[in-house]
Amino acid sequence: MNIETKIQLALDTKLCTKVIGKGGGGCINSGECYEIDGNKLIFVKTCSKTNAEEIIAGEFESLLTIQRTKQISVPDPLSVIRENDQQVSLIMSYIDMKSLNQLQAELGERLAKLHLHNRQVMERRTHDAGYVGSSKTAAETPVTEFGFHCVTNCGAIAQNNEWHKDWITFFARNRLDHQIRLIEAKYNDREVNELWSELQLKLTTFFKPFTDQSIEIQPSLLHGDLWSGNVCESNNQPYIFDPCCFYGHSEYDLAIGEMFGGFRPAFRQRYESVIGRADGAEKRSELYQLFHYLNHWNHFGGGYRSQSLSLLKKLNRM
Repeated sequence: MNIETKIQLALDTKLCTKVIGKGGGGCINSGECYEIDGNKLIFVKTCSKTNAEEIIAGEFESLLTIQRTKQISVPDPLSVIRENDQQVSLIMSYIDMKSLNQLQAELGERLAKLHLHNRQVMERRTHDAGYVGSSKTAAETPVTEFGFHCVTNCGAIAQNNEWHKDWITFFARNRLDHQIRLIEAKYNDREVNELWSELQLKLTTFFKPFTDQSIEIQPSLLHGDLWSGNVCESNNQPYIFDPCCFYGHSEYDLAIGEMFGGFRPAFRQRYESVIGRADGAEKRSELYQLFHYLNHWNHFGGGYRSQSLSLLKKLNRM
């Protein structure tokens, strides 16, 4: 059975034709555009990695979870199909993507609203608990821990999304230590282990502004890999795509964008006008960037070793 037939069955359509010239892809996946029923375009993203089913399922759930908040636009996740034993595909709506240009500030505002959404659900649930009768928000259940309900992949590497009540514990164990263990297994790098052992002892100091003011970090729904290559504008609105979601500290989502650029000051300014800026955010941004440098080291090899080690040393001096 060819892919066109599988798409027809998955979407219950009569016609499916490949559209030449509207495909795309990256280092992990490939993509093709199809026309169904003669007037609607869809995009089919295919993964051929050994963990393709996990990668595609995680992205489908990520898109669906973001979409349900109604705070920011994403491609509409339609279905998942298995092409053959090695390939799994995600079917989603086709977005005529243009580089993010005029809508940088609006993206910042919508991202902030996405990050605030779970907190607002918590507040409404607490408010509604004091009243008798039904509530319009009764169907929304707030997330009270850090993690996600399934595995999501940042690139090809699975993220440990096991739930934790404490953000620092989650970030240390499920993000940084997970990456360090992968590097250890592949490269047996003694220096990175020594630097990480030192950093673990002072992780809490990066969050001192919160503890000093008795402010609890609330779980925010995060995109997970929000660099400029995963945002666009279309139909006069900003879109985000290729997510690897989990619930974490809102500041985490901004870190990788500062590594690779692409966001103008208007993006951050509008974001902070909605959600605010906590003391020490600059230092925590570098801490969160460490995850992405380690992840790039695990993906692309030793070229990222020196950057990872330099950042570890810098963080240990802070």
